Amino acid sequence: MNTRINFGDRGIRAGLVALTAAVLITGVTWHSFASGGPVNTAAAVQGTAQTPTISRAIAGGRDSYADIVKIVAPAVVTVRTEGRMRVAPTGFQAPNEDLFRQFFGDQFPGPQRGSPRTPQMPRQAPRQSGLGSGVIVSADGYILTNHHVIDNADVIKVSLTDGRTFDAKLVGSDQPSDLAVLKIEASDLRPLAFGNSDAVEIGDVVLAVGNPLGLGQTVTMGIISAKGRSTDNQAYEDFLQTDAPINHGNSGGALVSTKGELIGINSQIASVSDGNIGIGFAIPTNMAKRVMDDLRDGGKVRRAQLGVTIQGVTSDLAESLGLKQVSGAIVSGVTPGSAADRAGMKQGDVIKSFNGQPVEDTNALRNRVAESTPGSNATVVVIRDGSERTLTVKLDELAAPRSASSTTGSSSEDKTALGVTVAPLTPELAERADIPKGVKGLLVQEVNPDSRAAAAGVRAGDVIQQVNRQPVQSVEDLRAAVRRSSDRPALLLVNREGKDLFITVRPS
Repeated sequence: MNTRINFGDRGIRAGLVALTAAVLITGVTWHSFASGGPVNTAAAVQGTAQTPTISRAIAGGRDSYADIVKIVAPAVVTVRTEGRMRVAPTGFQAPNEDLFRQFFGDQFPGPQRGSPRTPQMPRQAPRQSGLGSGVIVSADGYILTNHHVIDNADVIKVSLTDGRTFDAKLVGSDQPSDLAVLKIEASDLRPLAFGNSDAVEIGDVVLAVGNPLGLGQTVTMGIISAKGRSTDNQAYEDFLQTDAPINHGNSGGALVSTKGELIGINSQIASVSDGNIGIGFAIPTNMAKRVMDDLRDGGKVRRAQLGVTIQGVTSDLAESLGLKQVSGAIVSGVTPGSAADRAGMKQGDVIKSFNGQPVEDTNALRNRVAESTPGSNATVVVIRDGSERTLTVKLDELAAPRSASSTTGSSSEDKTALGVTVAPLTPELAERADIPKGVKGLLVQEVNPDSRAAAAGVRAGDVIQQVNRQPVQSVEDLRAAVRRSSDRPALLLVNREGKDLFITVRPS
């Protein structure tokens, strides 16, 4: 038996009268998100302090974000890339002879390399294509996207919503923040205005715009779920977390407020299924703008360095140290001669604030130091032996990882190029990479799969301690040592997972 409840016309009219009376009594007013001003009404009633103002986007008599999307959509682009695929040095490659040689070396029976019967075939990584999103942020064609969207790309193309496609130039890229800046030569662009990401609050409604899964431009809605998130202790992250659905292809796209302002660059998702589960992360625009300005001005991001190893404050540590709050960053080590050392910072100090801003955890401190100008003075408040002390620190500049390859990236053109990216092993870097104490040298951060270092078995995470029995502490040391090897194989002493081993790298 079907039951249908019908209130009739009288019930509907009574309801409308009651709703009108409620509006007049409570003082609720209606606003449009798109215009930021009140919708035209017959009368305006002043709301009380206890009665919040309700804001709603109204278009054609329906709730809608269409006016916001019309502003945002032309500024969000599709980024397509082509480049070499990164493969491990032991990856399977054709022909079969090469496959077996990777495991057994030149002892593998059969025609030897260089013999008349075996043509010399260069080993090249296979090519791959990629897809992501980007945001036009200036009328002259600058675009923000993610570093991982364009990483290792040889060709970058940008497609606009009006159907135009342009070749894009990579202005600069910053892996630690996962940001990159592109430039296209185009007219009639409609850039998106920056919003103040620091002013965003948990619970704010946001829209995510991008090209998920290559379906085409897509808009999703959610709220800001959390602020100050970090997923990688080695990166500079201060994510806005959102439940607005984000999937593969959304990377580099826009997270916008209901004012139509850019407040974040969509970057990551957390998922057990590799798909959206309502936990997405966006890089705040205040951080993105600083990185973009550095990349546009100098091609690299300049960050300050304090020179300490830090760890978070737990409830047990707070109780042991007599702290009133479970917050701050404990100094577990001070680099000799560093900015912190010169300012008198000690092991065991608890950093409570940096330049007047409270330090909630290690991630907050790392970001605030990195955002500062190298060479500037910073005021740091620490707790030592139960009392507060204020230190003035003249910040150093964080040394960017340098590559021991040629500037063109072609090892065939530079006999000193090993094809590795290395960084001097500082105490902070050693702790992050879990390198044993006492190990000195250069940390291998990346290995070109087509390089002779990869062919010799050098891996990311190795620490190059010596070359031809000579210690190496800088990129210049490494270059000079390899150069002296001339046409002889270079003998490298590396530390791998706490064990020392020798590796021979053949000449170019």
